[in-house]
Amino acid sequence: MGAFALCLAVSVLGCGTALRGFDYSKELDPRQSEFVVGPSDVLRINVWKTADLSVECTVRPDGTITLPLIGDVIAAGRTPSLLRGEIKRKLTTFLRDDNPAIEVIVETVNSYHFTVAGNVEHSGVFNPKYFVSVTEAIALAGGPNRYADLDQVLVLRQTGAGTHAIPVSLNEIYSGRHPEMDLMIVKEDRIFVP
Repeated sequence: MGAFALCLAVSVLGCGTALRGFDYSKELDPRQSEFVVGPSDVLRINVWKTADLSVECTVRPDGTITLPLIGDVIAAGRTPSLLRGEIKRKLTTFLRDDNPAIEVIVETVNSYHFTVAGNVEHSGVFNPKYFVSVTEAIALAGGPNRYADLDQVLVLRQTGAGTHAIPVSLNEIYSGRHPEMDLMIVKEDRIFVP
């Protein structure tokens, strides 16, 4: 955990009322929006009635894929719908059909990953093939160890404005008093169990 994130964690943990004043309903739920493609995801691009232009490709670390005729296209950070629109626009300059039927299918998700650190049995980076909640992410790390403070967990999330700290109490989730704290983990979140 970087020095800035650690300072942020200490400042949030020092404030006992952080849990009571936090609005969990405003946090992003990745299940409620179209998937955003990332590096290492495997895509299948189908161009109807044009097998030579249909390909399966892996998004490179720089976020691009290479397609026949049109070359490199930025895929990372875009939804399949946006990517389909760009591919369609670029292909129309090469095809007689000015409205080609194109599919963009995410064959394999490899870009969904997060980090769990601190007082858990097995800290590390996790890459499940499905969206997980805070408690599921911590379970993937072997659960909290005997030194963990279950009331001071932090989810550190990158936003356009910087690092955003989300306070979570595992005791409140496990007791059923505050299930809204069991947020869905977003790609690249960092979970810290003190």
